[in-house]
Amino acid sequence: MGRPDRTEAQAFAEGTAVRRAVLSDAHVDAATARSTGLDAPLEDLLTRYAWGEIWTREGLDRRTRSAVTLTALVALGHWDELALHLSAAVRNGLSVPEIQEVLLQTAVYCGVPAAHHAFAVARDVLGDEEAAR
Repeated sequence: MGRPDRTEAQAFAEGTAVRRAVLSDAHVDAATARSTGLDAPLEDLLTRYAWGEIWTREGLDRRTRSAVTLTALVALGHWDELALHLSAAVRNGLSVPEIQEVLLQTAVYCGVPAAHHAFAVARDVLGDEEAAR
């Protein structure tokens, strides 16, 4: 499943570092604390594959990966994940005006109702960010 230049342990270690940098230590610590025997394999898969294999690739920078992720989450209606990744997008260097542009783009390609809901989520998450600018 992974890149041949790394072991699963390396992918997990790198994935953990990227996940912490993008989502925050607090989020990763809480997710780890909530993990049970039932979902521990999923946490491992997400850390190794999503964070250790995909987010560490050189082809896109984190800002671009965040923009793509926001769009995908809007398209699929994953609002809780969108809220999490809006904060991550700011952490990855996207400005609030850039996030606004990403969300406007989703109106055309994901539908106006989805974009409308995404802006509501963004207001809840980024309200303080916008006020600070």
